[in-house]
Amino acid sequence: MAIANELSTGLLVLSCTFALSGCEQPTGSSPTETKSQATTTTAAADPVAVEKPVAAEKPVIDAKNWPLQPSPIARTPAIESKISTLLAQMSDEQKVGQLIQADIGSVTPKQVRDYYLGSVLNGGNSAPGADNRVGAKAWLELADAFWQASTDTSDGRPYIPVMWGTDAVHGHSNVKGATIFPHNIGLGAMREPELLRKIGRVTAIEMQVTGLDWTFAPTIAVVRDDRWGRTYESYGEDPALVASYATHILQGIQGVPGTAEFLRGEHMLATVKHFLGDGGTVDGKDQGDNQHTESELRDLHGLPYYSAIQAGARVVMASYNSWFGEKMHGFQPMLSDVLVGRMGFDGFVVGDWNGHGQVKGCTPTDCAASLNGGLDMFMAPDSWEKLYHNTLAQVKDGRIPKARLDEAVSRVLRIKAEMGLFDEVLPSKRPLAGKFELMASFDHRAVAREAARKSLVLLKNNQQLLPLKANSKVLVAGDGADNIGKQSGGWTLSWQGAGNKNSDFPNGESIYAGIKTAVTAAGGTVELSENGRFAADAKPDVAIVVFGEDPYAEFVGDRAHLAFDDSRGLQILTELKAQGIPTVTVFLSGRPLWVNTELNQSDAFVAAFLPGSEGGAIADVLIRAADGSIRHDFQGKLPFSWPADATGTPLNIGDTNYQPQFAFGYGLNYQDQTIVAALSEKSGISADLVVNFSRYVHAGKAVSPWQLQLIDDGQVTVVTDPLQQSAQGAVTAKATDRLQQEDSVVLNFVKSASVALTHSQNASLDLARQANGDMVLELEYQVLALPAATDKASTDKRAAKILLGMLCGDNCKTSLDFSNYFSTQLGKGWQSLKIPLRCFSQNNPDFKLTAITHPLLIESPAGFQLQLARVRLTENEGQGVCGG
Repeated sequence: MAIANELSTGLLVLSCTFALSGCEQPTGSSPTETKSQATTTTAAADPVAVEKPVAAEKPVIDAKNWPLQPSPIARTPAIESKISTLLAQMSDEQKVGQLIQADIGSVTPKQVRDYYLGSVLNGGNSAPGADNRVGAKAWLELADAFWQASTDTSDGRPYIPVMWGTDAVHGHSNVKGATIFPHNIGLGAMREPELLRKIGRVTAIEMQVTGLDWTFAPTIAVVRDDRWGRTYESYGEDPALVASYATHILQGIQGVPGTAEFLRGEHMLATVKHFLGDGGTVDGKDQGDNQHTESELRDLHGLPYYSAIQAGARVVMASYNSWFGEKMHGFQPMLSDVLVGRMGFDGFVVGDWNGHGQVKGCTPTDCAASLNGGLDMFMAPDSWEKLYHNTLAQVKDGRIPKARLDEAVSRVLRIKAEMGLFDEVLPSKRPLAGKFELMASFDHRAVAREAARKSLVLLKNNQQLLPLKANSKVLVAGDGADNIGKQSGGWTLSWQGAGNKNSDFPNGESIYAGIKTAVTAAGGTVELSENGRFAADAKPDVAIVVFGEDPYAEFVGDRAHLAFDDSRGLQILTELKAQGIPTVTVFLSGRPLWVNTELNQSDAFVAAFLPGSEGGAIADVLIRAADGSIRHDFQGKLPFSWPADATGTPLNIGDTNYQPQFAFGYGLNYQDQTIVAALSEKSGISADLVVNFSRYVHAGKAVSPWQLQLIDDGQVTVVTDPLQQSAQGAVTAKATDRLQQEDSVVLNFVKSASVALTHSQNASLDLARQANGDMVLELEYQVLALPAATDKASTDKRAAKILLGMLCGDNCKTSLDFSNYFSTQLGKGWQSLKIPLRCFSQNNPDFKLTAITHPLLIESPAGFQLQLARVRLTENEGQGVCGG
């Protein structure tokens, strides 16, 4: 159906507001959905008009160009009186404290009391006891501790409870055992915004079970460049689609304004983010610069905020991005003149993780400009203490006017009053607290399963292969088949969602497990084989191959292109096709990617996006019932245009010369007879020109444009063959099987030598930001043999060191000694070594993380044998080591 039919009443009213305001009315609020054949590139009938920046001079924001919308929530005399009373009682110290939010990994309950802090948060890698997989009970206990500290009025301070915020972006996803919903990209594919109310309500209930009362969700970004690492946090590329969802998810979490349950009972506080333009940065760079014209900023990116504010949004998070160089965290024309003055927002504006520190002239610990520009609460996770002292000094000397201080504090207190926090009790004594049976209850999982199956998009179904007979002999393959962490994606138990095992999801189900249940119940058989191989006498009727992107979040997921560059799934598909076995691909990804080669090798292809913890939803749609009937049909429609090449050039409905592989709104069902012809396998990019910032070695091979080099007496040999020997024979690299054919490499140091990773075009990497984000260099390896001097059983005490390091150009090197570490790993099988990037710079103060030419250098004496499968950047979950 057309998206116009999905719009809420508030959005329809908003359309009139745009028309009456005298401003440019956004066109294309209802692009027509299409089931066009895959090779057709017909644009929607009523596309979003996209202007191109033409201004020669730096543009400005004129608030009068933005529609005027009154606040939907009237202030109440009782709350305003309470705010006035509190302000009169509060010291400057207490007021400043209310405006600062600290991370639980960097603040204690006592410090919350001593500094009068108004809020705490747990960042993506913060959890009670620094354990990302701790149980729900620990969260509730810590919530009590912070609450008790903040409400200790023994010294005569006013009673002002603390709030705890968290990124519950697809369910209460930081907590082990919670219901994990599909990420927003999949929910956008459902085209069923009403289901978002149920999802929001379930999330709010499970959060309150653990004592929390505020989520940093939903993201209502309109993503216009899919290379952005946060694409999966968006409902789609069309502003009307996103706006229609904003109303329902907000009211699911918060309740409906004007009702007794608004922000009370089963409901709680939400946050709309990130204001404004985060989905439109140049080249899709996270925290980058948006250079859309003012009318584009308004009509593309601003539209969902009008809808959200009308639906009752009480917190808006400022965005990291800038607009023509002006960082949003201190940009008064947007934070004050537009958001408050024109959109009718009457809540408070919270910052993002140290985002205020990016404002011109600011640092994370010193930023009056941000508060003066309209930010009401600093998110200062690890910078909070110095920021508190500096902000207090700026209040006392007038750099922050007292009127502005009181305004910001009033906004925070107003929302606390609306939430009923002043009337609340200890978190553990609240009605839903401690009811751990509600975490991933049967009803909650049913909502997640419904959302997951409705989010699936069928791109190809040649010869009507799907749905499959339930009594078939089914082979399930691919590294995503039995991997709940991979199907859930980033922001799951940890920031990047990496390192999660199925056992970390006690209430979840993998895609394989769901298929097995459905097939065996009808008398069929299922075999799980990650590499797709099977016994000669066990040839399957059909194979379901599950693969896709590994989990990531934020800037770690930024890409320079949209080529899917993991060949393992393709290898499985190719081998199965050669044996005449029909194949179904289930592709897991946080955005559309160029996968034409994989599509050509598949008889059916399902874009599953990131379906969450209910993997059984895939079987609900792919597998027939035992009686042969169709249990559930596909209903998902693409929320983003699917690219016809891998360049990553922005591709959005309504663009001039719109030529996608699959158009926005495309999605087959079981009634369709569409045949997808062979697709072009010309990617449009040169691999040598593309820098992969996070993956260096994958399946034992250097990821282009990176090269694996063998360095022997100063001579360099690039590894190009399955068996490569250095110039003088000091070191060899041999492709070896691990799970699949030649998916790892054995490095055998016959003499002292080095092995290095470097860019084929001598380019360099800037990893300073990743180091600040506590990222690690991870090696997935096993030790096959040790040099004599590091072998604990040896009596040879010669000095022999195994060094891991990096280079940053000529005469710029750092190395860490891992001799003792590797001496303990012999015979222990496959392991993961995580080295925090900060270790490299700490070891050598002159080392430049801003210009890395060799992200890995291995130096070893004779006798060391290391089998290596993967080298990549990922998150540190506390396992990082700097040597040993």
